[in-house]
Amino acid sequence: MNSAANQEKYAFKGHLCSFVQTLQNHVATESGSWKIKGFIDTLKNIYTISSDTKIISKILEIHIFPLILPFARQHGYRIELASQQNYYPDLTFINVDSPDIKFAVDFKTTFRKNDIYCNGFTLGSHGQYFVDRTSRKNIQYPYSSYLAHFCLGIIYDRIVHAIDETKVYSLENLEHIPSVASRFLFFVAEKWKIASDKGGSGNTANIGSIKNIQNILDEKGTFAEYGEEVFDDYWMNFGKITITNNDGSTKKITNLQDFLKFRSKY
Repeated sequence: MNSAANQEKYAFKGHLCSFVQTLQNHVATESGSWKIKGFIDTLKNIYTISSDTKIISKILEIHIFPLILPFARQHGYRIELASQQNYYPDLTFINVDSPDIKFAVDFKTTFRKNDIYCNGFTLGSHGQYFVDRTSRKNIQYPYSSYLAHFCLGIIYDRIVHAIDETKVYSLENLEHIPSVASRFLFFVAEKWKIASDKGGSGNTANIGSIKNIQNILDEKGTFAEYGEEVFDDYWMNFGKITITNNDGSTKKITNLQDFLKFRSKY
């Protein structure tokens, strides 16, 4: 990446970091509870939100999105949403004056396990569009056309015990409806800087994140000391390289230390 592109990247990241600091007041009450309480029907009945993480994640995105558009316009960008549900990224920021300048921004939400660890994120596929940087399969623009890939992350406390999904509330009881999430923590990180060397979701080809909260905030992921080139090389070849053990047996490389030994140049 040339110096001009680097300057553009760090300027955009700085703006995005400043933006996420404004989200706390928009999303949470003074006590830290989520302002979203439930769904309302035409009879003004309110139904509580499930504590299911996928539901919380989607509603958080919807809650934040009205602030994204003016942020983009303020800094000279327009936004394209992913054109299909399973496409990467969630948001493509395109510079109005220089359309070749693009940034990928993915919403990433997860809950705390305790004050040190969270449940982790999936950071996108390491499949076709990640390997073939010119591919348009399941991606808005080819991977290589983005100057950087960012996560707009949210870590929260999940409130499970207080939620009765069978209960219906009225508007008069709005303040008494328990929130399913609280204690929000917003951050911005480059995807590769918070990645781990493990898959993110079972059998699917997703990159997993680290889970230490402070390391996420500090962008001290598994690849942080090695650089983005090693991250790309590792995940492009994840599970594809076979090595021979001392006893003659073979195994696929699925951890960074074995990969570094194999790639002795690093």
